[in-house]
Amino acid sequence: MRIKILSIIFTGVIIVSGLGVCNAAEEGEKGHEVHDDHKDEGHKGHDDHKDEDKGHDEHGEEEVVRLTNEELKEFGIETAIVGPGQLKRRITLPGEIVVNMDKMAHIVPRVPGVVREVRKRLGDRVRAGEVLAILESRELSDAKAEYLAAHERLALAKANFEREGRLRKKKISSEQDYLNAKQALAEVQIDIRSAEQKLHALGFSEKYLKQLPAHSDTTYTRYEIKAPFNGTVIKKHITLGEMVKDDTTIFIIANLSTVWVNLSVYQKDLPFVHEGAKVSVIIGHGAPDVEGVISYLGPIVGEKTRTALARVVLPNKKGTLRPGLFISGKVTVEEIEVPVLIPKTALQTFEGKTVVFTKDEDGFEPAPVMIGRSDDMNVEIVSGLIPGQKYASKGAFTLKAQLSKGGFASGHNH
Repeated sequence: MRIKILSIIFTGVIIVSGLGVCNAAEEGEKGHEVHDDHKDEGHKGHDDHKDEDKGHDEHGEEEVVRLTNEELKEFGIETAIVGPGQLKRRITLPGEIVVNMDKMAHIVPRVPGVVREVRKRLGDRVRAGEVLAILESRELSDAKAEYLAAHERLALAKANFEREGRLRKKKISSEQDYLNAKQALAEVQIDIRSAEQKLHALGFSEKYLKQLPAHSDTTYTRYEIKAPFNGTVIKKHITLGEMVKDDTTIFIIANLSTVWVNLSVYQKDLPFVHEGAKVSVIIGHGAPDVEGVISYLGPIVGEKTRTALARVVLPNKKGTLRPGLFISGKVTVEEIEVPVLIPKTALQTFEGKTVVFTKDEDGFEPAPVMIGRSDDMNVEIVSGLIPGQKYASKGAFTLKAQLSKGGFASGHNH
């Protein structure tokens, strides 16, 4: 009986174990199917990524930056046409802007006197003939009185001479009386010419002298100091009520429509500097450079400075070239013609190559170039550009930056 019970139990264990193995096999097959599905999906996903990467590769191969006219202006990008130019070898000389001494006047009163009016101040602009100040001068009064007295004596001498002439013809007057009258007239004429010369020396015109006898009631002491030409008052040494002498500089007036640039030429540079040489005057502080030529080269070298003077005359209509400013002048000592010349601002390094961004109807594209000789501003292009091409002469760095980060490329217009 016990043996029969054990036999039944053993048979049940075998049956249960068999069912478990069957279930495990079914779940295993199902698991393999799920894994295969994931495997297929994984391969499919990888294929999709490959396609996407392929799209990115195709996207990056174009390397074109497209910008609207408004964006070009906003980013400060300027274009130019490839062409020939000149490389310049230049030397830099120190210098200073000074007043054009040929257009400067020291105003000195021609008579001493007391200042009654001061009409112009430091920095005022004046016109030729404009009154700067008024003096009251006793010496001027004496000179005018002398002239008027001589003028009256001349009228009397003329009348006496004419009367003696008539009497002589009638044999009423002697020959001696006639000669005395003639001599008196000649002496008065000499006196009046002397008085006229004095007044001319004081700045009075012939027209003024002719009108003076008719205006004898005018104050003889009034002396007007006038501007000799258009200019600016750059110095003033006169105050109301002071006594000024006839050798005192009371105003300095300068016409600043042109200025001088004085350059110091070192001994080592003298062989390369000559009159007519081109000069770029570098003012700095944001001011634009000014072009000129050397108009004068000093014949001697200063004992203390050991430099010679070179001078450039520059127009100064806007008044921005202020005397006293220190500047530097770049003197061109040699010019070399090259077939293709561009500014250095057009060069950039992209992907390890020196490039220039050329422009066509599609946009800006980096073009590898080979550079040759250069100066401080421009560079010769040996290969990579041809005359007539349009390129970015300014703002190339911005184009490089946009291309590096993918902005504004392949139709990504903003």
